[in-house]
Amino acid sequence: MPDDEAWYVYRGTGEEHDHIDGLPTAPPWRTFAPDPEPDEDPEFVPETREKEQRAGMRYRPDPETVRLVNAALYLRRPLLVKGPPGTGKSTLATAIAHELGLGRVLRWNITSRVTVRDGLYQYDPLARLYAASRPEEGTAPAPDEDLGQYLRLGPLGTALVPRRRPRVLLIDEVDKADLDLPNDLLTIFEDGEFEIPELLRQPERYAETRVATIDGRQPVAVHNGRVRCSRFPIVVMTSNGEREFPPAFLRRCVQVEVAPPGEGKLKEIVAAHLPGMTPESAAVIKQFLDGRATSSLATDQLLNAIYLVHAVQLEEEEAREVLAAAVMTPLESR
Repeated sequence: MPDDEAWYVYRGTGEEHDHIDGLPTAPPWRTFAPDPEPDEDPEFVPETREKEQRAGMRYRPDPETVRLVNAALYLRRPLLVKGPPGTGKSTLATAIAHELGLGRVLRWNITSRVTVRDGLYQYDPLARLYAASRPEEGTAPAPDEDLGQYLRLGPLGTALVPRRRPRVLLIDEVDKADLDLPNDLLTIFEDGEFEIPELLRQPERYAETRVATIDGRQPVAVHNGRVRCSRFPIVVMTSNGEREFPPAFLRRCVQVEVAPPGEGKLKEIVAAHLPGMTPESAAVIKQFLDGRATSSLATDQLLNAIYLVHAVQLEEEEAREVLAAAVMTPLESR
């Protein structure tokens, strides 16, 4: 590894390692709660779905992306990854989690109706009311009932649970959100904590409450109605460039521009995903690049086309081009 890359924790190679444990101490302005005691640490088996594992192993970011990911790791800042659809923005989160051995990615898909509360936690008052209305079955809440059974931390809330190793959180298509969401996220990212008002209303009763998490693991302890991280999560936010963000939000993020891959990069991607199909790939890559010059195409469309041409094994070049074009239809005109 070159000397100017020796500081890298994330290397973008797809090879899993534990270098995250050697990350230097956070800057003074990015320290939060102390690490939990070993018996309180919600350790998790670094499990990943097979599909995510394959994607993480095969993802090949460009050198500038690798450099900026490491900058975000050192600074404990979220990544804002911008670029056209189909350029692998979301897969970057999977690649980071796989290489650093941090388990499955916590995913939060954003729509125009989403609020920051949706990402932090959910409270089910109807279930509690239903239990209270059926005393004949012995399900009525006791005076000291555990309110935590009606709460569940969302993806953002789960990512902020104190632990000795950070989780990876993907906030996908953040530019689709309501105008208030970036500013609300800014507060959470700066403080590294949030409150659960339902628990704060009776602080003595709920000084420690066990609350479920979105990934279905063992419930975690919430103290005094607040969740405060000890290790800031690795946050990857993606944007298709559909809106502008407030300057205050941008200056607290490490921004990454993911450009559409060129011919050389496409060959690397094809070799990683479809080894053994190189003979058919050159002509389809050229066809893909020609089409991308006038319309929007995604890299996975190219992989589909190469696989299809290889599997069908048509003899006529024109027939292969027609078949490839059928699965490389423009996503939007330029």
